[in-house]
Amino acid sequence: MRDLAGHKRWVDDFGKLERELNDLTELAELAAETPEEAREIGDALQQYAHELDKFELATYLSGEDDARNAIVTIHPGAGGTESQDWAEMLFRMYNRWAEQQGFAVNLIDYQAGEEAGLKSATMTIKGEYAYGYLKAESGVHRLVRISPFDANSRRHTSFASVFVSPEIEDSIVIDIKDEDLRIDTYRASGAGGQHVNKTSSAVRITHIPTGIVVQCQTERSQLKNKDSAMRVLRSRLYQQAREEQLKEMEKYESAKKKIEWGSQIRSYVFHPYTMVKDHRTGAQTSDIQRVMNGDLEMFITAFLTSGQVSA
Repeated sequence: MRDLAGHKRWVDDFGKLERELNDLTELAELAAETPEEAREIGDALQQYAHELDKFELATYLSGEDDARNAIVTIHPGAGGTESQDWAEMLFRMYNRWAEQQGFAVNLIDYQAGEEAGLKSATMTIKGEYAYGYLKAESGVHRLVRISPFDANSRRHTSFASVFVSPEIEDSIVIDIKDEDLRIDTYRASGAGGQHVNKTSSAVRITHIPTGIVVQCQTERSQLKNKDSAMRVLRSRLYQQAREEQLKEMEKYESAKKKIEWGSQIRSYVFHPYTMVKDHRTGAQTSDIQRVMNGDLEMFITAFLTSGQVSA
């Protein structure tokens, strides 16, 4: 049902764009009689172009986990108060980005710095394709500025790490289909008396997709043995699913980088000039305040369309 809903959203969004294009085409064919009407058509076309770009960008979000919520963890690098303040600035930046996208933010952990900033923060950003967009932000972020904590107003370089992982559901639903099972019955062996040995009360269940085999012969009733074997099978499948979840999370953990020079994915320069530059894609802007206020569209778009592989 979730997959079906996802496909339906794509169809609905495409249909909406198609209808808007038809309307705009008809509108453009009508000669604008006044400058106001011409401006109205121009504004409508500009809005449509923005919606089309947004739809095209979403086509890059085809990863298995892209549609999930995102868990964002921020840690300052070495440097004490200066780096902790930088981590706090990034924390605000992602909160503002989430607000602009209409996403909800659930704060999981926040440890304030001793003088300013934060020592660590973890939050869940909930929204459609939150992880798909924010996976571009995983890495080390570098700040260059005149430190407000330096009495001599010297220039400082600070680092903070941002780690983004998809939110994996805690509840694991084990759906065992009848067609995936091969059930064999046979005569039990060992203790149990004459009845156990003369009837085919023992049960062996093979889960064909995984190859897991469980069996039970302790009860005299075949039905009870089957119930017991199914409980064991369900437990084995649950354990396997949990192990797969852990492996999935280990994959994202291994992507973490050291919080130091040479590992940065993006630099934010406040002095002697203003610039934000992504070192992976080359995308950059001098409007640093706009970026710090949560406008990350340029960098996210550049990363997603660059073809770079990301977790």
